[in-house]
Amino acid sequence: MTSAAAVTRRADKFEDRRRELADAALLALADLGYARTSLRTIAEHTKFSHGLLHYYFADKVELITYCVRRYKDACVQRYEGGVGEVATPGELAAACADGLAVALEEAPLMHRLWYDLRTQAMFEEAFRADVAEIDEGLQDMIWRNVSAYAELAGAEPGCRPAEAYALFDGLFQQALLGYLAGAETALDDFRRAVRDLFPRLVG
Repeated sequence: MTSAAAVTRRADKFEDRRRELADAALLALADLGYARTSLRTIAEHTKFSHGLLHYYFADKVELITYCVRRYKDACVQRYEGGVGEVATPGELAAACADGLAVALEEAPLMHRLWYDLRTQAMFEEAFRADVAEIDEGLQDMIWRNVSAYAELAGAEPGCRPAEAYALFDGLFQQALLGYLAGAETALDDFRRAVRDLFPRLVG
């Protein structure tokens, strides 16, 4: 094995280990939230030692941002795969509404952690670049759907990407709050609101 190949292999193994640790830490992070976590408390909720976590992550900021970024990337991939092939504007709106509702229902605590992290970015400069990048990816995802809806409707979007994202994100956050509070109609109300929002965004 060449020295370059050996370095690559070590880097891959290091990254694989980071992913393993992050996946194990996600449940603890989602349950406890930012304020109540440290590398030590995360270690107490997993099978890994504090020293091992600290070896792979400098601090809880690095671990949390890594975890949330990894989870959001997976959510985007799964969501966009779920939208799939659609033939009409109504089908696209319904597929989008269902995909977002399923993502919320499957992991509400993870989405709660994301909103916690985004709020903390107002106070913790270390979070801001990562949060901005994740937000940008989510905005791009929403805009692709709005643009596709407009194309199927033979029209043009009547808003800007940031405006569309703010509206969808607001609905998602409201639905999450209702769902966490035990509102029985939170997901159905959310689906209906998303379906109704699409035609309002097309000029």
